[in-house]
Amino acid sequence: MESTVLKQKRVETLEDLRDLIAANRAEGIRTVFTNGCFDILHVGHIRCLADAKSRGDKLVVAINSDRSIREMKGPFQPIFPEEERAEMIASFGCVDYVYIFDDLTVDHILRTVQPDVHAKGTDYTEKTVPERATVLSYGGEIAIVGDPKQHSTRDIIRRIQAL
Repeated sequence: MESTVLKQKRVETLEDLRDLIAANRAEGIRTVFTNGCFDILHVGHIRCLADAKSRGDKLVVAINSDRSIREMKGPFQPIFPEEERAEMIASFGCVDYVYIFDDLTVDHILRTVQPDVHAKGTDYTEKTVPERATVLSYGGEIAIVGDPKQHSTRDIIRRIQAL
């Protein structure tokens, strides 16, 4: 069962996301895009999302699908299924749109939707963002957001396993 808040914020297709961002741009609305697994939510996620939103008017959060997470991190993740992760992220007031993606990177999404700003966490620098060339190719900006990387789902899982 999909929650009301997720129904209101969910963008189902890449084409819909592209059209939404283009409409925002036509109205002078600055769109920020960020992505991640957002499996076990922690304060680092919240600070990153709030900071990302502060860089523009609308915030799109692209969430890795269950399949893409398993391919990247192994068979024991994600802890929470994609629909639940999307619902949790959609519940934050700073998040305007949620999109679930199945690729291992967001390069294709960025090339297609061309958000004004691509926000990444502080475990990157502007020069080490994997999608840097893609963002710069269409004239987008890169923003490093959130607090210093002192929180991670991986570390939380390890702490729980050690109990």
